[in-house]
Amino acid sequence: MEVGIKVTVQDVLTNAEKIVSVAYATYVAKPVGAGKVELKPVELLSAEDHLEHSLAIERRRIRLGYVQVFQKLMQESNKEDSCEEKDAVSTEHTHVQSTELVLPPHANHHGNTFGGQIMAWMQTVASISASRLCRSHPILKSVNMFKFWGPSFVGDRLVFNAIVNNTFHNSVEVGVRVEAYNCEEWIKDQPRHINSAFLIFSAVNDKGELLTFPRVKPTTQDGVRRYHGAIARRRIRLTRKCILSAKGDKPSDAWETSNQAYLSYSNIAALTHLARKPGWDITKTLDNVKIWTHEEGAVLSFKVEMQVKVPSHVAFSLLSDFSLRQRWDRHFQTCEILQAVSEEEKIYHVTSAPMTGHRPRDFIILVSLRQPCRPQEPYTVAVRSVTLEAMPPSPEFCRSEILCAGFQIYSSSSSSCTVCYFNQVTSGVMPYLAANLTGSSKSIEDTALECIKFLELKDSEC
Repeated sequence: MEVGIKVTVQDVLTNAEKIVSVAYATYVAKPVGAGKVELKPVELLSAEDHLEHSLAIERRRIRLGYVQVFQKLMQESNKEDSCEEKDAVSTEHTHVQSTELVLPPHANHHGNTFGGQIMAWMQTVASISASRLCRSHPILKSVNMFKFWGPSFVGDRLVFNAIVNNTFHNSVEVGVRVEAYNCEEWIKDQPRHINSAFLIFSAVNDKGELLTFPRVKPTTQDGVRRYHGAIARRRIRLTRKCILSAKGDKPSDAWETSNQAYLSYSNIAALTHLARKPGWDITKTLDNVKIWTHEEGAVLSFKVEMQVKVPSHVAFSLLSDFSLRQRWDRHFQTCEILQAVSEEEKIYHVTSAPMTGHRPRDFIILVSLRQPCRPQEPYTVAVRSVTLEAMPPSPEFCRSEILCAGFQIYSSSSSSCTVCYFNQVTSGVMPYLAANLTGSSKSIEDTALECIKFLELKDSEC
């Protein structure tokens, strides 16, 4: 199970709150016998519950795919990055070891050592390791890949080994490994590996300015592995930070090995957040079509809601195949698959016909598909722009971007569904929406009616 944790601090004078940290912890239930513990599904009571549940599913997908992405980046790092630098400090100089005896106050009622206590000890030894480079008081920025590989108990001796893996100008990664011994294991020197984590530190001077860390060099084969591993983890961290943070009008991230999982997560998460936003206003209503708009600051989005007499899974199958889009959406002039990444992720090159006074536009889009985990959840077809080195902008087209778009398909009955199309307006979409809002065009509702007609016709042919 995943548990979300948010720590805030409140100013008692102004009542203003500030977020200190946000974390997501994954737990497994300990069985009494040999079998696994089957957890009951959580009861989702509110829209926020459904939102967080869907995002938790995406975070799990990222965790499961982390190892594969990391291994690919390790191979690239081994080829591209050299460990040889002049005046670099040996990583062995930063090695710190400490030993702690687990006493009753350090454990819960089962006798297991508190995870928070182990984390505190790990931070202490890691900060000492980092301080040997910056000669200052390191500031913990984040903790990466903190894992419990096994339990420890009252009476165990815990040995903490910390060492700097690599430095990156204003930050340093320290790897910490924790091994546990009971009395018999201590005598036989047979440790149990119970924890590992990578802690990221920065340091500041008296003026609050970030200090620059010296470069380091590994002197052992294991040190070289850790050196390149830190580079791979940093690339993943920076990608995640960029994608999951708020961005302006520059959404087109490069589709690379280091960020594929996070671009997919961002694609689904952005559409889920947009669909759940309150404050949608109806601007037009037809028999089976409703058009909604949403304003949030300078951001304008629209939603097209369609009632379709086909099963939801059929609508999902047809709408998720963008090669069929030209049959009902006249805005799609051509649509070519560039990469079939997986069954759930595809990248397309789309061109659209020119509007009066405009060049024809083209898009490089990532389409992410998700099926519902629960009956009340929707099928999702999320769309966003990405950048491919193999497809640079062409003078023939005006390269346009899609911030957030896609479909959510809810089942109404065994033979009908509600299809909702969302789009966060960008310069590439604005001409079409503006023409609709002013009444000079009916392209959006006409496209919606063609979509309904296409879905119901294809269903009758099956």
